[in-house]
Amino acid sequence: MNIIKILLFPIACLYGLIMSIRNMLFDWKLLPSESYRIPTISVGNLSYGGTGKTPHVEYLIKLLQDKFKVATLSRGYGRTSKGFVLADKDSTFFDIGDESLQFKQKFDKTEVSVDAFRRRGIKILNNLFPKLNCILLDDAYQHRFVKPGISILLTDFHRLYTNDHTIPTGTLREFRSGAERADIIIITKTAPVFSPITKRMITEIIKPKEHQKLYFSYIRNADFVPLPGTKANLDKQRFSTILLFSGIANSYPFQEYLRGFCSELVVMDFPDHHKYTSKDIEKIKKTYTSIYTNNNIIITTEKDAMRIIKTNLINQIRDLPIFYSPIEVKFHMGGEIEFNKQILSYVGNYKTNR
Repeated sequence: MNIIKILLFPIACLYGLIMSIRNMLFDWKLLPSESYRIPTISVGNLSYGGTGKTPHVEYLIKLLQDKFKVATLSRGYGRTSKGFVLADKDSTFFDIGDESLQFKQKFDKTEVSVDAFRRRGIKILNNLFPKLNCILLDDAYQHRFVKPGISILLTDFHRLYTNDHTIPTGTLREFRSGAERADIIIITKTAPVFSPITKRMITEIIKPKEHQKLYFSYIRNADFVPLPGTKANLDKQRFSTILLFSGIANSYPFQEYLRGFCSELVVMDFPDHHKYTSKDIEKIKKTYTSIYTNNNIIITTEKDAMRIIKTNLINQIRDLPIFYSPIEVKFHMGGEIEFNKQILSYVGNYKTNR
């Protein structure tokens, strides 16, 4: 911990105390926490970003959508619209945010919606879709005005909440004890090869409660996909230089993955959920043209791609070889079977879905 974070530690303690008092008010029912007649699954974390919420929500959509009518509800971070918005085929990042646009682009059968006030959003979804079977709440762990049927807490293997502090000293939104509310804890972004010894060590660190299930997941990258609207064509698997630009909380795992495809990786980092401008695109183009090797491409994340497609920025990069890399979640050591069974049992056996 550096000197600045040490000096800020009293503020971090005060912030954590305020959040603890808020949680106690919900626990004592002095603040209302509403349950619903429909299965609700919350996916969130204790920290600010970077734990892999989006691919885990996508995993749930894939698991449920063929058997149930599913909707997602999130805040729609980064959007310029207000209130409740139901996504359609013409929705853009400015309407519903990058994560929700990603859901809509990939899952036609799922109703994708955004509303900062989750209770209002749930009620509107129930009114719009009387046969709805499940609502997935994205990034709602601290939104305690809603009491989900299952609460899933994610924590990054490389930065477990047990080793973190509340902001501004660390990245936690509340004290570590908030993890006790979770029904499921998932250690995310582990290595594809994961030893039983490491699993046992992490389990001893997390110390899950009797009511909690602990799972371990990792990210698998799919083949590079041309950015929609560009003329990019992929005819090689190995490159001299890859230019990576991204605006996500933690791009380091993705950087390590891309190094396996090139001799040199050039990285351009932007803030998390960055809204790209024409000036940003010109900077990316200038950096790309300054690379003096042949056989080069530009890569970004799927989430970053959502902030560029369906905008005028495509006109500036139409002729550039820009690709994104979709990702998906996989579970270790038979966890997928047990996790799927737990989720499907909850949704399928819910009184309104029997």
